[in-house]
Amino acid sequence: MSTKDQKLLNKYHVIFLAQSSMIGTGILTLPQKLSSVGYSQALLPFFFGIIASLTLGQMVWFMSKYPNKNLFEINELLLGRILGKSINVLIVLQFTLFIAGIISDYMHLIQSTALPEHTITIPVLLFLLILIYITNGGITTIARFCIMAFFITIGVFYFLHWAMEKGDLSHIFPLFNYNRYELFNAAKKGYFTILGYELILFYFPLIKDQRKAYKHAMIGVWISIALYLLTTVVSVMYNSEWQLKHIEFPVLNIFKAGGFTFVERIDIFGMTLWVFLIFSTASVYLWSAKKGLDILTSKRKNYYLYILAFVIFLLVKIPFDQATQKKIFLVSNYGEYILIIWPIFLGLLYFFRKKQVQ
Repeated sequence: MSTKDQKLLNKYHVIFLAQSSMIGTGILTLPQKLSSVGYSQALLPFFFGIIASLTLGQMVWFMSKYPNKNLFEINELLLGRILGKSINVLIVLQFTLFIAGIISDYMHLIQSTALPEHTITIPVLLFLLILIYITNGGITTIARFCIMAFFITIGVFYFLHWAMEKGDLSHIFPLFNYNRYELFNAAKKGYFTILGYELILFYFPLIKDQRKAYKHAMIGVWISIALYLLTTVVSVMYNSEWQLKHIEFPVLNIFKAGGFTFVERIDIFGMTLWVFLIFSTASVYLWSAKKGLDILTSKRKNYYLYILAFVIFLLVKIPFDQATQKKIFLVSNYGEYILIIWPIFLGLLYFFRKKQVQ
């Protein structure tokens, strides 16, 4: 098969892969993550968007040097077979942990709101089976699902208008009543929630128009940033500082600000629709992890998806208390930070090697 035939992703695929991979459960917890700066958090998502734009640009520049290879292959090419494969194993493990963390957060949310008297074993199994089905279709199927998920769930943000009407507009004006440590803490925790755009490092070789990949991915990133910004502003307007700090999912609180006469629990309705966003985020990560196993073993096997799903199930159902489980999943978040700056290191390595050859 020629390289041209392998290019599968058009501009709409790239836009919504970048957009959907960033949402997950992050937008639901962002106001709580930023609570250390109080009401001054309202504009922080905008600055996160600037950082994401800069780091995404560096990623696309680096990947353009190897237009037909993904990061797993580049690691082995630049670092050697042994070290490259070792790094790739860590990336696959990191993605597996990250997916487990996303699913665990969502299941915890569903259990606390809709199924307080039920265990999550069956819902997790059903979720993983559907996730395998979506991912097994390949990156094009995942991209199409991301587009569908966006248009199905975008209406949920209409629910924010009740909280906006009842909120206090003066809350969004920053008081700057925080110190550097509190700002750093908010930025460190908050940036976790917008991760996902870095997955372009793995599907970049499949993009048809790679010269415009940065532009298209940026559109997706800023769609998500706009939604994060809107949600954060409304949360600040509606919630008290105590609520922002102590309620784990403050966005649920603003969903409860109003409702329809024919829907008793509008928050449960919203969280049920949210499953589409969880699927779209998790499927891109699972596809990337499976791609890593394909390259590590030099074989393409569909049963790798089942192996990954089984490990994810064990991680979600691990018999630890919630605090310990969150610490385990936090490891994958810090791994994502390393992944964001990893192309910078590889770019320097590429530059020096090219200079030596010249």
